[in-house]
Amino acid sequence: MAASPTQHQPPQHQPQLRLVLAVSLDGRLAPPEGGAAQIGGRGDRRVLEEALAWADACLIGGRTLRLHGSTCQIHAADLLAQRRRDGRSEQPPAVVVSRTTRFDPQLRFFRQPLERWLLTPSPDAISDAAPFSRRLPLTSWPAALASLAAAAGPRLLLLGGAELVAQLLAADLVDQLQLTLCPRLLGGGHSWVPLDVALAPNRWTLLEQRPLEGQELLLRYQRLPPASPAGPGQA
Repeated sequence: MAASPTQHQPPQHQPQLRLVLAVSLDGRLAPPEGGAAQIGGRGDRRVLEEALAWADACLIGGRTLRLHGSTCQIHAADLLAQRRRDGRSEQPPAVVVSRTTRFDPQLRFFRQPLERWLLTPSPDAISDAAPFSRRLPLTSWPAALASLAAAAGPRLLLLGGAELVAQLLAADLVDQLQLTLCPRLLGGGHSWVPLDVALAPNRWTLLEQRPLEGQELLLRYQRLPPASPAGPGQA
């Protein structure tokens, strides 16, 4: 089920942040022992690449980059062709969010065919981040997302990791959730919403549900604006 293309669209000048995750049936990102787990299958890979093709830029946490060594890329020929037809680069810029610029230069990330940007709260790191073609300061999340939207475009993708996701969820800045439910039970403490994160009450509306290859299920939700307080006589 997909929503009409005209529904739930933010104003053109406003950044829209979509979180993309593959999670187990019990809401885990990784097995109890942790590590760079990738629990999604081929169905999840396709919808991940569709989200990458949609995006103007992608955010990834520095710790996650160090763990995985690379970021996600589009490989599907039709999606690459679509971005070329739209006059966009084949891959969206990868925006690394990190307090430090200490990255192993041998990481595969630095050989991937894409733009590498750095978003950091450390002023000293702005000038020292040699492997990155663009450096942006992180003074506050609303300001940072607005700067990214101005530099790249309003469609921003959030790829993880857990600390970065928790910050943006707690700030109530995630506009869409794209979750692939994978037919596995993992247990343990690696939930996609950390247990110690306090979230403001909010509501979500279903935009799309799609069965995927390998018994996986895509669910995509849009955050609804807060309900208006009831006026006199409207309780």
